[in-house]
Amino acid sequence: MNGAEVVAAPAGPPVPLDWKFSQVFGERTAGEEVQEVDIISAIEFDKSGDHLATGDRGGRVVLFERTDTKDHGESRRDSERMDYSLGRHPEFRYKTEFQSHEPEFDYLKSLEIEEKINKIRWCQIANGALFLLSTNDKTIKFWKVQEKKVKKIAEMNVDPSKSMGNGSTASSSNSISARPSLENGGFPDSDRSFNYLSSDFSFPPGGIPSLRLPVVSSHETSLVARCRRVYAHAHDYHINSISNNSDGETFISADDLRINLWNLEISNQSFNIVDVKPANMEDLTEVITSAEFHPTHCNTLAYSSSKGSIRLIDLRQSALCDSHAKLFEEQEAPGSRSFFTEIIASISDIKFGKDGRYILSRDYMTLKLWDINMDSGPVATYQVHEYLRPKLCDLYENDSIFDKFECCLSGDGLRVATGSYSNLFRVFGCAPGSTEATTLEASKNPMRRQVPTPSRPSRSLGNSITRVVRRGAENPGVDANGNSFDFTTKLLHLAWHPSENSIACAAANSLYMYYA
Repeated sequence: MNGAEVVAAPAGPPVPLDWKFSQVFGERTAGEEVQEVDIISAIEFDKSGDHLATGDRGGRVVLFERTDTKDHGESRRDSERMDYSLGRHPEFRYKTEFQSHEPEFDYLKSLEIEEKINKIRWCQIANGALFLLSTNDKTIKFWKVQEKKVKKIAEMNVDPSKSMGNGSTASSSNSISARPSLENGGFPDSDRSFNYLSSDFSFPPGGIPSLRLPVVSSHETSLVARCRRVYAHAHDYHINSISNNSDGETFISADDLRINLWNLEISNQSFNIVDVKPANMEDLTEVITSAEFHPTHCNTLAYSSSKGSIRLIDLRQSALCDSHAKLFEEQEAPGSRSFFTEIIASISDIKFGKDGRYILSRDYMTLKLWDINMDSGPVATYQVHEYLRPKLCDLYENDSIFDKFECCLSGDGLRVATGSYSNLFRVFGCAPGSTEATTLEASKNPMRRQVPTPSRPSRSLGNSITRVVRRGAENPGVDANGNSFDFTTKLLHLAWHPSENSIACAAANSLYMYYA
């Protein structure tokens, strides 16, 4: 289908974007072996686009901060326009990192719980502090990251030349530093963290001629990440999604069979709003794969399933949303079923467009764009790696067919993007008349590889030996045109800047950034 109804378009289709490499963090040297714990498992821009967060399999969250914009508001937007006209690009720098989750063991179920970060979601910024939610398979945490000034007490009534009561001399700066203490939550500016003079301090002979009040002075600042709340023990199955509500007060968390609604302020209580668990587990036919709140309507959310359907639910209808307001699914073409049909139909990720009119979904082979006012089928379908269709048997044998690729939309709604194998990702234009379909590689030269064309039977080397060799080669493969694809390198996670044509994507432990 074409995307004729996708967005209100300018005159003529937009010109395809010219993507360029911007930055890389954590780039591997040639031959370097990547540690499993360093592989990036989540990426998310905040609403302003000035901060970027990544989570990895080792349970760490790393924050990056934009450095090429110094002011805010209209003047900042003007400076951005000027930057782009001069060929500059958005630049980020490492800000801080913290250990969000640790490996745990559920003794009741004899189950190891990985520390791997499954999802990160930014919350509203308040008083200059950053707030974000992070989750592993079982536990969601609410973090506050704030700059704290390290304070010192200066100008004490102590002469450095006079000795202290215990024979030691006071420091030449006449100051006592305030250090953060664990007892008060690690806040350096709390009064309880000051080190006061010891009780054996003695005044000099004759007393002190003039008493001065100590002065508290601020010195260097340090970034402190503090876990404000822990939302635990609400999911029997692995959490696959968390999503903030536009009301700024609530969020949802979804596992295979249930979606729970939380209040950010209350960590010991959640409300189950969707439950697809059958009375008899043998009757289970589909599971929840992803869930997301509408960007502006606080009563609306959507969730996808392993059968390739998307359900839109309205929280105003009932407390337990067993029935959906709308169902989006594509009708199967008659005679097209195969062993892999249901597996590749499973939706791995859904995202609302910025205005909430469209939903983008990613299944194993395609991206689909849905209009929430039209439930007869997707308004556009994009083939991501159709050349892999003849390889589905190999992909099934090495479990690659169960890989969960994410998707994202540009802030203006004119383009969509998703990842593939060999560290490739694809950008499609979804404006009326657009034929844009760009293949990029997560490297310093994003245009190095061209899109592999559909494979066709080779004229030579068709004997059984080469078939056996190719069947056994789980790693790099080559299609009939000589284009290589490597199932071990996959680009699962990527995010689009909310207001600019800038994409951040993860290839193993490296974070690559591109702009157009």
